[in-house]
Amino acid sequence: MTTNFTFASAYHDIGAPEPLTRPDLFEGVLWRRAFAYLFDACCIGAIVVMLWFFFLLLTILSFGLLGPVLWFLLGLVPLAYHTLLVGGRHSATLGMRVFGLQMYAWDGTRPMLLQALVHTVLFYASVGATAGLILLLALFNRRRRTLHDILAGMLMLRRPSAARTGPDPWQR
Repeated sequence: MTTNFTFASAYHDIGAPEPLTRPDLFEGVLWRRAFAYLFDACCIGAIVVMLWFFFLLLTILSFGLLGPVLWFLLGLVPLAYHTLLVGGRHSATLGMRVFGLQMYAWDGTRPMLLQALVHTVLFYASVGATAGLILLLALFNRRRRTLHDILAGMLMLRRPSAARTGPDPWQR
């Protein structure tokens, strides 16, 4: 079931699953989300270490001319990792997949790349500006959404499993 999404509809329920009617989709989302990010941080760290050696070699071979550009690109790794994987086919980073989570656009569709980019930028900006305290917002709303989820129009749920959840979460 696909509905038309407008900015005004973000303030109304347009068929998104409710924790009271579908608790299986929200069960353990907060702790899974935290461990998924730790897993993702390890993946990002591994990518950065591999690129660091490659970029160091390219910087030396170019006598330092490529250095500033390459090191700037190294800083974009976390942004690219989250954006490409959340906006990709599985709608989840590697950590989210390991812990059985998936991101949805508010209307139940897969997030687009631009929406995933906005979500990622808002995540890093809000967490960086508040030293992570902004994540506590998820404790005070029924769908366990963080500020960057709300502003980007996204919802994180446990990945549907026919054995555990039954029908599509956006079907009533």
